[in-house]
Amino acid sequence: MDAARAVLARENAALKAALAVAQTKSLDVAAELAVARAKASEDMALIAQQKLRIAKLERQVYGQRSERSARLIDQLALTFEELETSATEDELAAERAVARTTTVAGFTRKRPERNTFPDHLPRERVVIDPPTACECCGSARLRKLGEDVTRTLETTPRQWKVIETVREKFTCRDCEKISQAPAPFHVIARGWAGASLLAMIVFEKFGQHQPLNRQAERYALEGVPIALSTMADAVGSVCTTLEPLLRLVESHVMAAERLHGDDTTVPVLAEGKTDTGRCWIYVRDDKPFGGAGPPAAMFYYSRDRRGEHPQAHLAGYAGILQADAYDGYNRLYLADRKPGPVKEAACWVHARRPFFAMADLDENARRKAAGKKEIPLSPIAIEVVRRIDALFEIERSINGKSAEERLAVRRTLSGPLVDDLRVYLREQAARLSRGHDLVKAINYMLKRWAAFTLFLDDGRVCLSNNAAERGLRGIALGRKSWLFCGSDRGGQRAAAMYSLIVTAKMNGVDPQAWLADVLSRIAAHPAHRIDELLPWNWAPQGSTISARAA
Repeated sequence: MDAARAVLARENAALKAALAVAQTKSLDVAAELAVARAKASEDMALIAQQKLRIAKLERQVYGQRSERSARLIDQLALTFEELETSATEDELAAERAVARTTTVAGFTRKRPERNTFPDHLPRERVVIDPPTACECCGSARLRKLGEDVTRTLETTPRQWKVIETVREKFTCRDCEKISQAPAPFHVIARGWAGASLLAMIVFEKFGQHQPLNRQAERYALEGVPIALSTMADAVGSVCTTLEPLLRLVESHVMAAERLHGDDTTVPVLAEGKTDTGRCWIYVRDDKPFGGAGPPAAMFYYSRDRRGEHPQAHLAGYAGILQADAYDGYNRLYLADRKPGPVKEAACWVHARRPFFAMADLDENARRKAAGKKEIPLSPIAIEVVRRIDALFEIERSINGKSAEERLAVRRTLSGPLVDDLRVYLREQAARLSRGHDLVKAINYMLKRWAAFTLFLDDGRVCLSNNAAERGLRGIALGRKSWLFCGSDRGGQRAAAMYSLIVTAKMNGVDPQAWLADVLSRIAAHPAHRIDELLPWNWAPQGSTISARAA
């Protein structure tokens, strides 16, 4: 009996030893697998980062190669973001797996040095209590040798406060007249909100596309419930207060030698349905031809897309208009128009778009790799795109130079290419059937050839209307957030605030900081010097109200 027990004990011990070995091997295999997965994730993140960097550099050096290049960069950025996050998670998982073994080497990702501690940020020094005795011998005779500093980037959550502005009253002992400092100017009537709060509400609504109801919910969670009606009243007051600046921006834009014009759809709430309104933009940007005028944008809203709207917007304008081939602009181009005809400058990007749809080699390569049906490509379209891209390559070399320099280069280099392109388009149109998509794209250009070739006679003209499309990009993104305008008045208010916010961005100014400072100053600012508050003239100014603790 004892012998059997001894045998069982030995077998049990052997099984336990074998199980421990198996568990150790299992942990080693799991750790090696985790390390390999972490290394693979790091490689994938590095590849995605390099692809994103290459795409950005190519766009910076060579310009927009395709209609989808901007969207492609956004997709690459999102892919890199996801892979970088996954790589960090896999690295931490590998560390935990390696900690349970003794034979598997650990893995630490190689991270580049990041400039996450800008010099302009304030420093808060936190000193940990030093030891009072030696950890080795217990002696209290310690002398400071140096220090190690660990830097951590931190932020303070938004802080709310109530400012109490006190105006003390004094009475005269001689005449008993009461003296008191005048009340400070309020941004809005019955000033319940400070300039910074109003700027935040307005910028969140129009600059970050956060409707007031969502802002109200967030503020309530932070312990500051503000009624939706109260916030809406503040927005209306701010829009009215900033009206003088809006009129100055409009005058500046309409005084431009050349304008970019475009429009986009805006959903508008109606009875039992949603209508489609339009938001129009006119951009002044003189930098491409070395102009000294600051850039600015003016937005307008309308309930429909009838031609009377752009005709009203540009009723007093005479100059160059870069836009698409919308028929509503046609009356602006009449020779007997007052105060003068508008010169039509067509957009080569619009003309290139239908050709590119039939010449997208990269898209076909992606479809082939994914096993999808390839798009039929046209050799004619590929050739047209190549010729148009050659024109844009010349333009990139003269961007920012004077109109005279640009014109000289265009007549020397671009002129022959344009002439050859026109001959090529006519030859190909004669060979194809009238209903062919290529013929439609070719006729679009040939019928407007004078507008497309205006850049060969005027150095101020650009080849594309991208400036206007960039200005409308925020609205296209915002539609997914605010869904629709509540009314026509709401569309008009949005257009007014878009004008100010986009103009501030175009001049490299933080829109929220600009709004906060302007709202705090505009009530007391001399009317004849109101142009000092425009984004391109603005200089921030600290508060002049002194305060002391009660």
